[in-house]
Amino acid sequence: MPNRTVIIAVINKAYVERSVNEEATMLDLFLESFWVGENTRSLLEHLLLVAVDQTAYERCQFQRLHCYRLVTEGVDFAGEKVYMSQDFINMMWRRTLFLLEILKRGYNFIFTDIDVMWLRNPFLRLSPLKEADLEISVDTFNDDPRPENKYINTGFYYIRSNSKTISLFHTWYSQKNNSTGKKEQDVLQDLIRGGLLQKLDLKVKFLETRYFSGFCQDSKDITAVTTMHANCCRNSKAKFRDLTTALRDWKQFKAAVFQHPEIIDRIGLDFKWTAHTECLNSWQ
Repeated sequence: MPNRTVIIAVINKAYVERSVNEEATMLDLFLESFWVGENTRSLLEHLLLVAVDQTAYERCQFQRLHCYRLVTEGVDFAGEKVYMSQDFINMMWRRTLFLLEILKRGYNFIFTDIDVMWLRNPFLRLSPLKEADLEISVDTFNDDPRPENKYINTGFYYIRSNSKTISLFHTWYSQKNNSTGKKEQDVLQDLIRGGLLQKLDLKVKFLETRYFSGFCQDSKDITAVTTMHANCCRNSKAKFRDLTTALRDWKQFKAAVFQHPEIIDRIGLDFKWTAHTECLNSWQ
């Protein structure tokens, strides 16, 4: 964008190849959300898909998107990485190092997981005039102003490139070898609880789940919700099925509003997301 802001998502083979029983992929759902969202189609011009394997890179190019091939020698990131497996943790740290390089080159970015549906333009909900260095989603939102009492989710955040945010990512990545069994999100949470934000004088905004929603805590306001994240879910199959249902819920809401725009408030009050049963069952 003119203000050096880019939207970044990471993909691998598991996100771009269709299984025998599915008619679409996680990447298909992600891109469809930009199509059916409000004021989101033009944002695809600013989306960079970072492919961590060759299949994902070729599929990205085939769809004529902006693609970057992130090579990690001697590592195969192609298959599904089950939540909290060692391969999953390794992929998250590789992602963090790459994003540090983006910040060092002077680019601001929204990082988004592929399992985040973009239902409205998030830039309309982010702080204007550079009021925050980092704006990050949470699994559940509370009114406690203390950063240490927020449960962050690194699947969606907006960060501005400056010396403070670069220092944050340097410190974060430096903990990689001292955090056995923890994913990168847990390490950042620990650093926040340890007072790193105050030490670096970082201005941080924690995004309300009313707008930046997820399966952990659904937004109760369909007239305001901006993104829907398949968090609190263990595997890709469950995420795909429940996100397909959530996108269907969104389309039904949009269709109802199109037919009866004069009662949008009533439609919004009556709306309820379909239960995320596949993700609930994925933990069993």
